[in-house]
Amino acid sequence: MPDRHFNGLKTALLLGGMWFLLLLVGGLIAGGTRNSIWLWIFAGIGLASTLWSYWNSATLALRSMNARPASPTEYPQLHAIVNELASRAGQVAPTVWVAPTRTPNAFATGRNPQNAAVCCTEGILEILGERELRAVLGHELMHVYNRDILTSSIAAAMAGIITSIAQVMFFFGGAGRNNEGGNVLSVIGMLVAALVAPFAAMLIQFSISRTREYDADEDGARLTADPLALASALKKLERATDHVPMEPTPANQNVAAMMIANPFRGASLTRLFATHPPMEDRIARLERMAGYR
Repeated sequence: MPDRHFNGLKTALLLGGMWFLLLLVGGLIAGGTRNSIWLWIFAGIGLASTLWSYWNSATLALRSMNARPASPTEYPQLHAIVNELASRAGQVAPTVWVAPTRTPNAFATGRNPQNAAVCCTEGILEILGERELRAVLGHELMHVYNRDILTSSIAAAMAGIITSIAQVMFFFGGAGRNNEGGNVLSVIGMLVAALVAPFAAMLIQFSISRTREYDADEDGARLTADPLALASALKKLERATDHVPMEPTPANQNVAAMMIANPFRGASLTRLFATHPPMEDRIARLERMAGYR
């Protein structure tokens, strides 16, 4: 499948930014403590956390949503759609799961297409017709086949590590505030980075998530040859989530970035830093694909 979206380049640039931040804060701590071992320690922690998150991404995401395997006898329509679209894409079909929540949504997870899972909530199965559900599953399958799971897992892990390191930097900065001379500049740099680094990591993570949603919308619409069905599904999800939002928890907040629609609703500041692009923009793009606009 050709890379129409230059995903490899975008992934390299965005994750390169994450690694730059990680090594920057490690370097500042090394400078502030005058011990270069911290640079290598934080680089090692970042690498280990990234690999662990990637390898266990499916288990963690499905467990956090209390999802269960969707039996082919109980959910024959789900299995039929997933198998048909996977065959059309010439790819392996992921396992199918259902999460017991009335908030309508869906997500894909797993470390690669051979070990992937697609999960629908009970709420989305209640509000979407077969054509709209097929469009949503096409979107999720393209997340799998575009290997977006690798990117999002690494970004989430590194963002968490950078935030943790920033908290450590406050400790070291505070411990060194009485030092004289040039070390004062190192302490100031550490404290500034402690404030800026988590924010920068969050913005990079959001950039990755938003870019991937646009790409999966387009590729999923091409796979199903029905962009208007996905536009219709997104409209329903937007309205329904306003009425039945998901309650944020530490467990489901990481999964939220993988979902086809933002499951939470809140103040305008929360929306400003949402992991998903504006729904009206996504719908407009799909309608243009269909020649509707």
